[in-house]
Amino acid sequence: MTWPDVHNYLDYRIFLSDWLQWKKEASPRFSHRGFVRRVGQKSPSLLVDIVAGRRSMTPDMITSFAKEMKLKVEAKQFLELLIDLDKAGTPEKRNRVWERISARKRFQEAHAIEGDSFRYLSDWSYPAIRELALRPDFQRDAGWVSAMLRPRISKAHAQRALDALFELGMLVESESGEVCQADGAVVTPREVLGLAVHNYHQGMIERARDGIVNFKAAERHYTGVTVCIPEALVPRIKDEINAFAERLLELCDGAEETAERVYQFHLMAFPLSGGKEEEA
Repeated sequence: MTWPDVHNYLDYRIFLSDWLQWKKEASPRFSHRGFVRRVGQKSPSLLVDIVAGRRSMTPDMITSFAKEMKLKVEAKQFLELLIDLDKAGTPEKRNRVWERISARKRFQEAHAIEGDSFRYLSDWSYPAIRELALRPDFQRDAGWVSAMLRPRISKAHAQRALDALFELGMLVESESGEVCQADGAVVTPREVLGLAVHNYHQGMIERARDGIVNFKAAERHYTGVTVCIPEALVPRIKDEINAFAERLLELCDGAEETAERVYQFHLMAFPLSGGKEEEA
């Protein structure tokens, strides 16, 4: 087993587990108990508990752990970020930590595609630009893309999105210079997949809110119902919504007319009251 580089990880517990395995193979006399003693801790099960998720590394442990593991300053700082990501309790906090993680050069070298995938799922403009490429007059030009989106984004933002879409293989350019959609790979680490999905829906809901004011009634359609239902009906309603979404995609994909405008169809269901289990 090769020495594990912390920059290849987004879960510090998995990194610690792999490091311990590597250490045992490299030094047969290595023991968990000896490691725990050298880092100034008392519980002999500390390492096993941390790897299993029963305990978390505290700030006062990081320096002693990093010293015993012979981590360089940059690696120690990255380990601290992974621990912060694990502890972040809200999407806002996780986003702030993720921004710091993804800005690290060593991380970018190891996770370039994953970073672009996260941005694709997190930023409403990325899927919008990919769909915009269905227009026959689409231009691989940041200025044109910036001017076409509603709300408009900066040219720099548009250029980053274009670069990522081509890097991910979600947009390709033919020999004739025509830009086309392709089935590229969106590979997002499980540690931040839920966060990316949260960001996607948050961004689209914000666009929906702005659309009430910014678009004419003929350009938009908002409808909703407020109902009291048995909770046992929720799974069936979800299935109905998913089935409608599939039918909507088939309708759009099968349209014979030329693609002209990018729309977002967002189907939502969420509670407006507590349930019976909350009465107890």
